[in-house]
Amino acid sequence: MSEFRKYQHLGVYGIIIENNKILLIKKCGGPYDGKLDFPGGTIEFGERPTDALERELKEEVGITIDKLGLSDTDSVFFDWNYHNEVIKVFHTGIFYNILKYHGKIKESIKITNQNDDSLGAKFYEIDKLKKDNLSRIVILELEKLGYNIN
Repeated sequence: MSEFRKYQHLGVYGIIIENNKILLIKKCGGPYDGKLDFPGGTIEFGERPTDALERELKEEVGITIDKLGLSDTDSVFFDWNYHNEVIKVFHTGIFYNILKYHGKIKESIKITNQNDDSLGAKFYEIDKLKKDNLSRIVILELEKLGYNIN
């Protein structure tokens, strides 16, 4: 059996749905480059998942969480074509419903050391989303929430 490169990621993500619109970020880099994804990211060493989510939402979206609730934990497995090489991706997410927050959504963000993979966030109409434009983890969670994404 031939060896293949693999990429494993564990992250924490915030789900904000208001008036049939969902808050998503535009990814820059990684397996979801150019796709829409949930705001959130890597849990740093010694960090609680909720603390990581608060930090990530402040960096990527510009908001502070006032109230949240654990929604789901799940994973996706897929092939990522990166520079003519296939990398096996295993992505696990811990998902929280963001029930109350404050702050202004950053629709455009400059890539920095603190924010290294988001180009900004905005609300998208869920019934107009296309699978081709979404990360695998967003597709999984929206379908589990009962939405039919084409």
